[in-house]
Amino acid sequence: MGLFDDFSRFLENRLEEFLRNNPHLELEALLEQLRQQEEDTLKLIADLQLQEKRSQEDILSTAQEIQRWHIRVQKAKDSGRQDLAAAAQEREATLLREGNQLWGHMQGLKERIAQSQELLHKIQVRRQEVQTKAAEAQTTRAKAQTQQRIETNGWWNTANTSSSGFDDLEEKFRRWETEDELEQMKRNLGK
Repeated sequence: MGLFDDFSRFLENRLEEFLRNNPHLELEALLEQLRQQEEDTLKLIADLQLQEKRSQEDILSTAQEIQRWHIRVQKAKDSGRQDLAAAAQEREATLLREGNQLWGHMQGLKERIAQSQELLHKIQVRRQEVQTKAAEAQTTRAKAQTQQRIETNGWWNTANTSSSGFDDLEEKFRRWETEDELEQMKRNLGK
């Protein structure tokens, strides 16, 4: 197990070093992580909203049951059936406790939904910031690559220009030397 842990730690360190040396890849990895967190948070919100809807349905159903038993309590009291009225009141009280628990559960779900939506907003803002940084890094990298190409091409162009300039100079000298030789021949013939 120790060897596996050491190897795992070594790989993690190498990955971190690689990402530090390639910041654009680190930004891409961070963007992917944020995308995943956003997706997970959206799923969580959808699940919590579904649970909230079920909870609301349970509360409504329980409220209807409470109302039904409340009517039965009144009916039993009006009929003088205290034994049934007492049992119906106990049932109504039990349903009220259940309703309160359901209400508390629903309130907890609402809080979790609000927190999840706040988290989602923070993730989206952070993702936008990282996308901006990634775009800036991409632009910087593209400029650096373009500059490097210009410098590389500039070196070749300078060399070509120099050799081309050298060839022009060479040709000028040849022409001048040829003209000079012709002048020399004309002078020699004219003597």
